[in-house]
Amino acid sequence: MLRVVVLGAAAGGGVPQWNCGCPVCQAARGDDPALRRTQASVAISADGVHWFLINASPDLRQQLIQTPQLHPRHGQLRHSPIAGVILTNGEVDAVAGLLSMREGSPFTLYAHRRVLAILTANSIFNVLNERAVKRCEIAIDQPFELTLPDGTPAGIEVLPFAVAGKGAWYLEGAAHPNGEAQNDTGDTLGLRITDRSTGKSFYFVAACAEVGPELKQRLAGASLAFFDGTVWRDDELIAAGLGHKTGQAMGHIAMSGEAGALAALADCGITQKIFLHINNSNPALLPDSAERKAVDRAGWQIPADGMEVVL
Repeated sequence: MLRVVVLGAAAGGGVPQWNCGCPVCQAARGDDPALRRTQASVAISADGVHWFLINASPDLRQQLIQTPQLHPRHGQLRHSPIAGVILTNGEVDAVAGLLSMREGSPFTLYAHRRVLAILTANSIFNVLNERAVKRCEIAIDQPFELTLPDGTPAGIEVLPFAVAGKGAWYLEGAAHPNGEAQNDTGDTLGLRITDRSTGKSFYFVAACAEVGPELKQRLAGASLAFFDGTVWRDDELIAAGLGHKTGQAMGHIAMSGEAGALAALADCGITQKIFLHINNSNPALLPDSAERKAVDRAGWQIPADGMEVVL
């Protein structure tokens, strides 16, 4: 069986964000702590013993404490069930948690060459000693099997594919560390994760600027899809006085609107649809909001941290 645990469901900054006084953040600090969410990441396992992370959020330490499946084995002084980390982009909220994994436990780091170049160029990531943490380059549309630290197959196949998006914010206006153009193919990946023993699979697309025909075809008929739910409307941050960029400018599709995720994926036949990477500004986080009701009517879920799905 393929197990998926939502470690965090929020976009960068989490809910509440440390410096934000928007209605969602105020409620999360006050009367509705159930609104609290850490930054987006999931953990996957085919055997319930060895686990792989998809992205390593800045909240990773807190997430590991809150997730019993990822605790060290009882009776061992040093142990982690985490066998690897798959990175889908190079944003801070996808890579910063790697710094919390610097204590020498072996695991494999899987990422596109553009993201690996970012890590190599920033010497702080040298705390992940390559004698323990192998860096494995993955390529678009080339499936690979995850492996355990001893090299044996983990029983999980991963197919990376390109989705519309943007490069890391902190590299805007700068040369990319690998010498290629900014916002090139490989900056933002989606993943198809397959249990090789059962053939069951799900999709992970935590950042996506638009749903084109190719992506719709990929997701059609999927049993489970985690999909970018950053903003409800494209100008959300501007309208709320929280920022100066649209969702599109940040590389994220809106939930609503004629070209939004709800409309674009309405006829794809996805069995279980879960939004992930939800920004604190998004009113769909509020259980009684009109936006949440629209999400519910469309058959989508807004997950809480700790949600588990078994395929």
